[in-house]
Amino acid sequence: MARFLEMDTTVTLADQLRDDTDGPVVLVNTFVVQPEDADALLNAWSRDAAIMKRQPGFISTQLHRGTAGSGTFLNYAIWQSVAHFRDAFANPEFRAQLGAYPDSATVSPHLFRKLEVPGICVA
Repeated sequence: MARFLEMDTTVTLADQLRDDTDGPVVLVNTFVVQPEDADALLNAWSRDAAIMKRQPGFISTQLHRGTAGSGTFLNYAIWQSVAHFRDAFANPEFRAQLGAYPDSATVSPHLFRKLEVPGICVA
């Protein structure tokens, strides 16, 4: 089973799940495994993603892998709101599947919102 590590120890995922601010959020989730466990991680993530895709409020997801044989992966998923993600994250089918991740895995999920930086990017 994967070990959960907070990406931000000041504002935890549990804190974020209590945020009722409306609007889309982006889940960024990093996974780190021993390179020999990469296939097991991909299998577990694929099952998770299939469950999440069926949940209300899911918009999209994309998985990335570090280059040069890295065992580091980054998932980027867009949800309609924190409430939608919170409900999906609490889904019993999803929760039951979490034990499928390899023991070498660490998982660090965190929610984000787009920002506007004038002259650079729009929210």
